[in-house]
Amino acid sequence: MIPNLYEKLAVLACEGRSWSCSAHGFAPLVAAALPILCCAWLWWSTRFTKINPPLPPGPRGLPILGNLPFIKPDLHHYFTELSQIYGPIFKLQLGTKICIVINSPSLAKQVLKDQDAIFANRELPAAAIVGTFGGLDIAWRPNGPDLNRLRKLVIREIMSKRSLDACYELRRREIRQMVKDIHRKIGSPVNLGEQVAQTAVKVMISTLWGGSSERSSDLIELRKRLDEFVRLFLAPNISDIFPVLAPFDLQGIVSKSKKHISWFYGIFESVIMNRLKIAGDGKKIVDEINKDFLQQMLELNQQGEDKTSLSINELKAVLLDRI
Repeated sequence: MIPNLYEKLAVLACEGRSWSCSAHGFAPLVAAALPILCCAWLWWSTRFTKINPPLPPGPRGLPILGNLPFIKPDLHHYFTELSQIYGPIFKLQLGTKICIVINSPSLAKQVLKDQDAIFANRELPAAAIVGTFGGLDIAWRPNGPDLNRLRKLVIREIMSKRSLDACYELRRREIRQMVKDIHRKIGSPVNLGEQVAQTAVKVMISTLWGGSSERSSDLIELRKRLDEFVRLFLAPNISDIFPVLAPFDLQGIVSKSKKHISWFYGIFESVIMNRLKIAGDGKKIVDEINKDFLQQMLELNQQGEDKTSLSINELKAVLLDRI
């Protein structure tokens, strides 16, 4: 079992790297480091067991790795099996992280509704830290006054009925253009799924910053990068399980996320600077009927009041959330 475990660790650490990496060459390093880590883990658990409150029951795991080697691919079946043994609430040790699994509707209500303010916060994945200026957006921001302020601004100002009605014509324009494009192809095969997907991206861009002049290749690139960025967010990252290894970025997830984030924020900065330049020249940017989300957020940014304003970094993070 242990040799297989070394092989799995080697593959995980080398995943996503461009250099040549041999599992057999990596295994001796793991073998040398594992006893030291085990001793450190035993000292740590012995030192703080009496201080920490008792945890729910759960399956026993290996030192350092915890239950990682034993998790099955079908998590819902795996959790059901464990709940039949340990009850509706149990713990799993994933590396240095302790995860509490709730497998009961009544407990889920307690955690997600009745006591949501206590359980709302969570640790940010390494990719999320890179992509949101350390958690300035709505999805990853810690629960507290800043999150409440940002959420109220988005709900009451940016996503309100008045705001959505203000960009109705922008959405209608893209839908009509799609219908015209399909109509011109009468008698020819049409990839309807691709046409609808491309129009959805155009509607999104028009709603966010009014642009509809993007080339098809740019839209394809945006969809491709967005899919990859979401995949990186969801990918298991050894840096999240073992934070001490985060500076090494063994899987390259953070470096890949930075590349995609730089591309997205480059677009955001370009449209923001263009909008501010037009406003600086004294030209009317958009009327009240065709006001996009960017214009609404820039107006919030220029208000200058702490409770009703957005910083530029918050603006970019919220734009990424909208996408």
